[in-house]
Amino acid sequence: MEVIDFKEGVLRVLDQRLLPEKEEHVVSLNAEETIRLIKTMAVRGAPLIGIAGAYAMVQNPEMQKEIRTARPTAVDLQNSVDFMSEWINSGKDAKEGAEKWSNRVWAECKRITEYGEKLILDGYNVLTHCNAGEVAVGKYGTALGIIKRAAEKKNVFVYVDETRPRFQGAITAWELSKENIPHRVIVDNAAGYFMKRGEVDAVFVGADRILKNGDIANKIGTYMLAVLARENKIPFYVAAPSSTFDRKTENIPIEYRNEKEILEVKGIKIYNNEKVLNPAFDVTPAEYITAYITEKGAFGDSEELWKNIRE
Repeated sequence: MEVIDFKEGVLRVLDQRLLPEKEEHVVSLNAEETIRLIKTMAVRGAPLIGIAGAYAMVQNPEMQKEIRTARPTAVDLQNSVDFMSEWINSGKDAKEGAEKWSNRVWAECKRITEYGEKLILDGYNVLTHCNAGEVAVGKYGTALGIIKRAAEKKNVFVYVDETRPRFQGAITAWELSKENIPHRVIVDNAAGYFMKRGEVDAVFVGADRILKNGDIANKIGTYMLAVLARENKIPFYVAAPSSTFDRKTENIPIEYRNEKEILEVKGIKIYNNEKVLNPAFDVTPAEYITAYITEKGAFGDSEELWKNIRE
């Protein structure tokens, strides 16, 4: 699956707004268009946003402020812009810098899948939230990449949260269908039901930002799953590369998105003149996380985690 490509100043990406009904690519000729693709979620998934941001810096490094603020919660974007700014200011070729960034992220995600699949035993039923697969990274994926790798040699069944309001679960189900991995889509509110029945062995999610204290930001609804997992004594795993780690801030900015994401589904109005609150992410405290799965391995607490993450 070709998710992202950059040639002669033109960025070409799989348009996630059309998935799973249509598998089409959209092109960006300049940084302004790339920023718009990030903001409108044609490009989504923290690692992929960072990669797209790196190529936007190739298109126009003078727009680094606009690029780094296109999506406020996913720190991969800010980290990639910082990397590219330093790379370009040192006199190196910008395109080579963006390729270095993307290849490093992909290599890290590949190792994440290798470490993470060991945590899934034969016969496991796993639950995942949002989409953290190949589509969200460009290659391999994180949480979903782990599940897909485990399914290559083990019997694995997947519960796929719808992940409202943008239904990223539909992309996860689409990726699983491509690999013929058994799965069922469930509404977000059904997760606790299946956990209490003993039908979930582990929960795997990605992350959009990880703080030094181990708290994570991920798609709205992640915190609820973490609480339910602890209550039902189910391991809760977070998978993310180094690009998702935040060394600078102590608080996570939560992006609030357009009301239409809740008021409408595919352009069909389902509420009548209601006021809406639409946070796109929530924060899960470290105490609810069983282990963090990174390119360095799986770590059971934030202190151990940060000792092993590259500078």
